[in-house]
Amino acid sequence: MSFSDLKNEYDIIVIGGGITGAGVFYEAVQSGWKPLLLEARDFAWGTSSRSSKMVHGGLRYLKQGKLLLTKEAVKQRELLLKTYPGLVTPLKFIMPVFGHYGPSMIAMKTGLTIYSFMAGEKQHEIYSKAQTIEKIPGIRRENLVSAVGFKDAQVDDARLVLRLIHRGKLLGGKALNYTKVEGIKRDQKGDIAGVDITDEETGRAFEIKTRVVINATGAFAEQLHPRPGKGLHIRPLRGSHLIFPGKKFPLKQVISFIHPQDSRPVFLFPWEGCIVLGTTDVDHDQDIKAEPFVTMDEADYLMEGLKYILPNVNLSLKECISSFAGVRPVLSRKNKSASKESREHVVWKDKGLITVTGGKLTTFQLLAKDALKAAKPYLPRPVDMNMEPKPEKQNYSELWKVSKDIQERLTGRYGISGCQKIRNYDEKFFLPIETTKTLWTEIVYAAEHENICHLSDLLLRRVRIGLLLPQGGTDILERVESLCKPYLSWDNKRWYKEKKDYIKLWKSFYTPPII
Repeated sequence: MSFSDLKNEYDIIVIGGGITGAGVFYEAVQSGWKPLLLEARDFAWGTSSRSSKMVHGGLRYLKQGKLLLTKEAVKQRELLLKTYPGLVTPLKFIMPVFGHYGPSMIAMKTGLTIYSFMAGEKQHEIYSKAQTIEKIPGIRRENLVSAVGFKDAQVDDARLVLRLIHRGKLLGGKALNYTKVEGIKRDQKGDIAGVDITDEETGRAFEIKTRVVINATGAFAEQLHPRPGKGLHIRPLRGSHLIFPGKKFPLKQVISFIHPQDSRPVFLFPWEGCIVLGTTDVDHDQDIKAEPFVTMDEADYLMEGLKYILPNVNLSLKECISSFAGVRPVLSRKNKSASKESREHVVWKDKGLITVTGGKLTTFQLLAKDALKAAKPYLPRPVDMNMEPKPEKQNYSELWKVSKDIQERLTGRYGISGCQKIRNYDEKFFLPIETTKTLWTEIVYAAEHENICHLSDLLLRRVRIGLLLPQGGTDILERVESLCKPYLSWDNKRWYKEKKDYIKLWKSFYTPPII
């Protein structure tokens, strides 16, 4: 869809193309409404491409006594595993237990028993000290008691956003990236009447009528709709990650550990052929409108925790190939430390303007349903709001003759409709890009079908090789250009500028934080 295809009126305008906005968009289409999703930058540009890639069951919230939040997260995790196989995938965790700090074995057993009960099946196991040493090479042995293992899941967060948007568009919804909402219009009664928008690429302006605007802009939410509660405001918290080559410390499961400095949970986990160390939880004091970046203090914090838990693993900051940071929108009175702030979502409304913020990646469907429930009185007709997303039928034999692993990857990320297009590409493209799991055919498909406005959209969000390869993949940019030229209407001058801008962006915000 392009800017010129816009209609004059939609049932709902959803502002924000992250996981919350995409979830609202898809739920709205499923329920029979006609929504338009607008994103000022690229889809998943913000936190929704910069998370820890985990679909958590909410185990950490048991410690805070938030049983309902944990139960909801477990239910949503299981639903996502069922709905998006190949994209949301099971992942095992192991957490060492020490005698001198962190939760005790009794506390862990109690929490995990409750966790398993909520999931409806046993989700954990206990390892002896000897088994722990065997399963985690290089683990600190001093004061080591044992370890616990438990189940959770992993996702490519940006691809989940794009799957939701794609499925919504197939059902009749409309979505545009690089389209900014400049203002919200109200009628004489103060009710929502429409929005003024601008195409960020061309500067073209347009007015659209609607009775409902759903503000899903995350950390920017109060710029559109101030929180009515006294003293309660969005507190942007930054979570940062470091990425290392997978061959440096091969992992098949997540190592979850408690940081000795502040007793926060930190993870070392496998992702797309690399290993990722994260995350931090600090107040975001950088320019909120700019790309967030990992500071040297955060990198030192993460490496300090890693070296404490794995003193015999030779992994240094010099071997880091990239970094990324995301900003969590947390509603707060700023009377707690960052890591103790609630991750529960909130919804507030004002005559057709509905704001939804907070929450977790795992529970995005709950945020979407609550936002639409608040919007329902302003909408033109009643609709069934109890529909659950259904997995697409996946018959690998009907697709094409590639390995089952590749088929699962592609159907998970692009759906059956996307794969019907992908299978028409030359077989030589069904090869991984260097050390990653990303296939060259994914580059071609994204260029042809996924609203690419800039090279950074392609390399950082449609595929993730900008994070997974040294120097952001600069050594393969010429091949990327040759493959994508038939599908992107960029002349040589534009390609030169896009590559130059991408390299500058990567060096400014994604480079390893080494002085």
